[in-house]
Amino acid sequence: MTAERNPWSALTALVVGYFMVVLDMTIVAVANPVIMESLNTGVSQVVWATSAYLLTFAALLLPAGRLGDYLGPRSVYLWGLALFTLASLGCGLADSVTVLIAARAVQGVGAAMVTPQTMAMITRIFPPERRSAAMSLWGGVAGLANLVGPLLGGVLADQVGWEWIFFSNVPVGAAGLILAIRFVPVLTSHTSERRRRFDIPGVVLSFTGMFLLVFGIQEGGNRGWEAWLGWMIAAGVAVLVVFTVYQGRTTREPLLPLSIFRDRNFALSSVAVAAAAAAVAAIMVPLYFYLEQVRSLSGVGAGLLLAPMAILAMLFVPVVGMFGDRLHPRLIPVAGFTLFAATLMGFATLMTPDSPIPVFLVGAALAGIANACLWPSLAVTATLNLPLHQAGAGAGAYNTMRQVGSVLGSAAIAAVVASRMAVHDLGGERAAAEGVAAGEVPESAMAAFGAALSESMYLPVALLVLGAVTAAFIIRRATDAAPAPAPAPAPPKQQAED
Repeated sequence: MTAERNPWSALTALVVGYFMVVLDMTIVAVANPVIMESLNTGVSQVVWATSAYLLTFAALLLPAGRLGDYLGPRSVYLWGLALFTLASLGCGLADSVTVLIAARAVQGVGAAMVTPQTMAMITRIFPPERRSAAMSLWGGVAGLANLVGPLLGGVLADQVGWEWIFFSNVPVGAAGLILAIRFVPVLTSHTSERRRRFDIPGVVLSFTGMFLLVFGIQEGGNRGWEAWLGWMIAAGVAVLVVFTVYQGRTTREPLLPLSIFRDRNFALSSVAVAAAAAAVAAIMVPLYFYLEQVRSLSGVGAGLLLAPMAILAMLFVPVVGMFGDRLHPRLIPVAGFTLFAATLMGFATLMTPDSPIPVFLVGAALAGIANACLWPSLAVTATLNLPLHQAGAGAGAYNTMRQVGSVLGSAAIAAVVASRMAVHDLGGERAAAEGVAAGEVPESAMAAFGAALSESMYLPVALLVLGAVTAAFIIRRATDAAPAPAPAPAPPKQQAED
């Protein structure tokens, strides 16, 4: 099944590309004002530089994961990383916002091809007893990339130009390709020749449903939830229901084997990771607005203040990996969700015009430890009992849940911030939101603005509580109990005679 290669070398090669595609989910948003000025465009257009990437990324994760089961995860990973790298070059060379948006959409296609293959490869090249440590590294890379993105994007945009947010991907992507070709093994397909026909109707239904749903949610936050967007979201949900029914009835190899959701831990981990991703996406808007507009920090300054979140997440991931196989699988994620929620409650109480700024460093450090507990442990629990021939499908479904969670969190927090600002007499919801985006918050309104942002933090807290409750129902993995009945088949005498 695998070549005689060190799986840790393969994993190191894989996370180079994985880090890059996750980083690009958050790295661009902080540079939007600079891009807007450089390309002479407006807010609604430049927002699509991020939205186009997230849209194609989320919509194609499921078919891309299954494609890895059919063609082999290594091949799909290499083609995806090459496409992502070339599209990054196109983004950096873009001379109009239209070209930038198109190149970002292609980037999202490459990212969708890369992401599920990394998770599927870990499931196949690491034995169960070593998978916790491997998934800890994989999950830690995702958490780190999400947290580092805004800081790195701000530094690059301020110091060398927004184009280098994308140009810097080119040498990293090239190095990732070389490392993957050298160290990642070729894995044989587990899908039989008889059933290897790709589920084209499933691809069309899943892509259409995800596209309508994600587009409607993303644009809802930008356009004030106009009626036609509500109908688009409803249509997306309806198409996804049709897709699910079709997947349960198709006689060919389904794009999404519904049997993977019969694994209780996979289903619970998928819901929990969606809640975690939604919370992380929701945190960034009120927290960065507070630091930059209420406390007058620069984008880089705000990023540095929250840097302990990324640093502590990176440092504690190996610690989580060491204990992941020894503790009940629910303990670490529940502890992570609880600590993260408590930290955000602390942030909410501090979001006043004169609270001590250094305290945010402590909160950021605690949030980093909480993130180290979440991403690796949920990924391990989700994949441990999946059959090898469904590793790609499982990885695609799990990562789709995470992506949809991010989109939902981002859209929901925009609506919550606008509504809380209206409650505090900061103008109508749309007018208030536009005023904030333009940095037009008068000194006399700072206290009310801080209060509105503080109250908005209760949304990510609620999402984290949901994640904690979901994770609390995770059960001990089947492999933990497997060794006990193993000697049963043959009595001692028969074994001796054999």
